[in-house]
Amino acid sequence: MKVTEIMHLAAAILTLSALFGYINHRWLKFPHTIGLVIIALLASLGTIAVDAAVPGMALGSAVTGLVSRIDFTETLMKGMLSLLLFAGAMHVDLDDLASRKWAIASMATAGVLISTAIIGYGGYLLLGLLGLPVPLAWCLVFGALISPTDPVAVLGILKTVHVPKSLEAKIAGESLFNDGVGVVVFSILVAIASGEVVGPVGIFEMFLVETVGGALIGLGLGYAAFRALRSIDEHNLEVLITLALVFLVASVAEALHASAPIGAVVAGLLIGNHGTRFAMSEKTADHVRKFWSLLDEILNSVLFLIIGFEVLTLALDANLMFAAVLAIPLVLLARLVSVAAPIGLLRVRETFTRGAVAVLTWGGLRGGISVALALSLPPGPSKNTILAITYAVVIFSIIVQGLSIGRVVARFVR
Repeated sequence: MKVTEIMHLAAAILTLSALFGYINHRWLKFPHTIGLVIIALLASLGTIAVDAAVPGMALGSAVTGLVSRIDFTETLMKGMLSLLLFAGAMHVDLDDLASRKWAIASMATAGVLISTAIIGYGGYLLLGLLGLPVPLAWCLVFGALISPTDPVAVLGILKTVHVPKSLEAKIAGESLFNDGVGVVVFSILVAIASGEVVGPVGIFEMFLVETVGGALIGLGLGYAAFRALRSIDEHNLEVLITLALVFLVASVAEALHASAPIGAVVAGLLIGNHGTRFAMSEKTADHVRKFWSLLDEILNSVLFLIIGFEVLTLALDANLMFAAVLAIPLVLLARLVSVAAPIGLLRVRETFTRGAVAVLTWGGLRGGISVALALSLPPGPSKNTILAITYAVVIFSIIVQGLSIGRVVARFVR
């Protein structure tokens, strides 16, 4: 894509983000990211309706052409995600995470695997009954891509809902780490479903390199940045150092086949906690926080706008829409089991907030990462089915669960 095309595309996306954000803030009053998804989704459906009523206008083709020029998987997974995760991790208290490490670790690992299995086998039976046969291996791939909660969506909602601090730490911590684990599980299952021979040793090596390797890269480069920040006091330069850190972590992780998301989270936790406390003046820390808060808001706006428009790229029929609707309770059931099982075992040694299972289940939002992973699947007969079901779950999660999580908290916690 030429530079001028990139500029035109960026102008269109940012203008629509600003316009829809203004409409939402001025009249609709939804949380910002949810409002953008709703307005973009309505605009997409309106475009489809206009095309059906006046085919000669070809409005849908024009908008679809714009959306199709965005490589959503590359844009999110290799561009925006590390920036968003670093920004989110910077605002999470490391002491709170450490005090709840076992609950977070169990939900981000065992919870993802439990959910993947339930959704994979349940989806295989469900789709078979509906006359949409998808091989079990690809149903498990769907389970892997839809099981992790989306840190971007989750952290965005936590800004608008008052949740007890202990419970907020679990929600935020799980969402920051389980997407990295989910991406690794997804990659392994895609390789198996595609016919590659991957033995237990190969799976263990891939998992170890991705997760531990990503964490070590984030920790090592984060510590180097920390030392640089501590040796100076110039807020503009220190902001630049943090920005360079994120891109360097992502580049090194990509080159070494490690997890860039996990690296970004570890680096963000280090800079957001020890960095702001021990390596920055109060003035610099304020500038750094404000910079990443603004960048987080801009990238979130763009991301959720694109999610709302992705409906135009789907090929749907009645059977597929019915399957997509039925997949929603299946995913929620899997989420319930994957949360309740680890918490049930840990209650022997830990005390959990009243209503923790209900809030963690309903607050486990899915978002752009699931859509990006579905779009990254290799071409094949199962891809459109998986993509449509993924999109339905994500839209329900963002809009319905996102708008009602406050009432769930009020009902089960307070």
